[in-house]
Amino acid sequence: MMPAHETYDVIVIGAGAGGMTAAAVAAAEGLRVLVIEKTAFVGGTTAWSGGMVWIPANGKMREAGLPDSVTDAVQYLASTVPELANAGLRAAFLARGPEAIAYLEANTEVHLQPVMAYPDYYPERLGATAGGRVLEPVVFDGTKLGPSFARLRPPLPEFTLLGGMMVNRLDIPHLRKFGKSVRSTLRSLHLISQYALQRLRSPRGTTLHLGNALAARLYASLLARQVEILFSTDVADLVVEGGRVNGATIRHGSRDRVIAARRGVVLATGGFSHDAPLRKRFFPAAAGYVSATTPAGTGDGLRLATAGGAALNTEAASPAYWVPASLFRRADGSRGVFPHTVTDRAKPGVIAVNAVGRRFVNEALSYHEFVLGMLRDGNREPDRPFYLICDRNFLWTYGLGRIKPFTWNYRRYGRSGELVEAKSIEQLAEKIGVAPSSLAATIADYNAHAHEGRDPEFGRGSTIYQRHLGDISHKPNPCVAPVARAPFFALRIYPADLGTAIGMKVDAHARVLREDGTPIAGLYACGNDMGSIMNGNYPGAGITLGPALTFGYIAGRHLAEGLTVAPSVATALV
Repeated sequence: MMPAHETYDVIVIGAGAGGMTAAAVAAAEGLRVLVIEKTAFVGGTTAWSGGMVWIPANGKMREAGLPDSVTDAVQYLASTVPELANAGLRAAFLARGPEAIAYLEANTEVHLQPVMAYPDYYPERLGATAGGRVLEPVVFDGTKLGPSFARLRPPLPEFTLLGGMMVNRLDIPHLRKFGKSVRSTLRSLHLISQYALQRLRSPRGTTLHLGNALAARLYASLLARQVEILFSTDVADLVVEGGRVNGATIRHGSRDRVIAARRGVVLATGGFSHDAPLRKRFFPAAAGYVSATTPAGTGDGLRLATAGGAALNTEAASPAYWVPASLFRRADGSRGVFPHTVTDRAKPGVIAVNAVGRRFVNEALSYHEFVLGMLRDGNREPDRPFYLICDRNFLWTYGLGRIKPFTWNYRRYGRSGELVEAKSIEQLAEKIGVAPSSLAATIADYNAHAHEGRDPEFGRGSTIYQRHLGDISHKPNPCVAPVARAPFFALRIYPADLGTAIGMKVDAHARVLREDGTPIAGLYACGNDMGSIMNGNYPGAGITLGPALTFGYIAGRHLAEGLTVAPSVATALV
């Protein structure tokens, strides 16, 4: 399929959250937009994610009666992102983030709601909030996309139930109480019956939550504005004339074609998580080569931009956003990467140990901080193993990685080598290559205080964020319980990334900058192609998607500046 026109107002390269936001806004402003996507799907890594969007002092908070202010957010960021680099971009984000959300609500199919209780990751810092800065997409009916539903990247199968059913955060406690509570059992049966009916018409569930719902809403916004999307299409290079980017050369199959962009090009190709040379250049050796992002993020945007003189923002506390991950093989032979974000590490009854069988970090910290602990511990030996250790009670109640709670046939994971099982801690240590005396001492030290809900070594469960991720029904500490009931289990985990933080330097209008600080006319960047405004720090849930939507919006509005066509409210699909 080739584009319908030779010339567009705007070309957006990449159909993730940032790119689709830029395209949706530009189209809402009356511009003719072409989106070029190298894969067969829209959504990028967003479609696999939790879909949370961090926007301080947003209007949804105010409507819900949750207090916040830009002053508080500035104070919070001053301690969690202490570097001076990109201070101007953070100011632009705080100033225009609420504006971006209000615009998307009024002019696109994007509808978000505040997560009332989701603390910032460092809740003890001044200016932190206990909830509301995080927005999540409102549930979306995938059938509204019609035949285009097939173009929406499916969620990771490990985050669905029954072969394709998505559930939201509030449904998970009901599913865990199935058969124990009348209310929860009825709720669970309703979800399952609804899903069964959907499967009569679709290869997966059509009730969409989390990042899949956000990607679907952005995609619906493009469809509502008749935005053209080229799938499975590569961009060979940018067209530059007179110092201005005014088009792109696309490669579709064996044919190259130049497409003009009267106003400019937006780069939103998803960063470079899967580009080995760039990882080797920027990542610490201990990080290895595991990524929880979609394979499409191979640095295309960075190469296109730097070939045209763009500067990279390398002033980052960390070159990526981190998450511990476990690896496995799916039934079809493909390698699976399970990101251990919030489902297991903070629950009571699991610990993390290093290659010598000792704990090295507070397991209930944010996933980013957890991996920073891994990197500090193993920075001299990249292949040093790390493990999550738990007992039968924990595995049954909470699951571990992709192993879901209440799994009877857990031994199939052992046969594949993914899960290591043993009748005693000493035997488990031998199986994973750790000195039995060391692991036994670690468990004994932990259990001695865990019976009382205490963790004097690392203070697990000491903040509202940690307790939020624990099991509130477990007393006295939602995050601490002994590892005591045989059999015992070990799951190997690896440092992995959720996206890159190093990207192009941009200004407050999302324009890509040269080394001398001047903007490259007609070239914009957002999402992970844009250097992290947080400098590789991770203050809260959604600090990648919040800036992605905000600077996608900023790029779309700036591209439309001077246009006399007034934006109209899109016809709602939901």
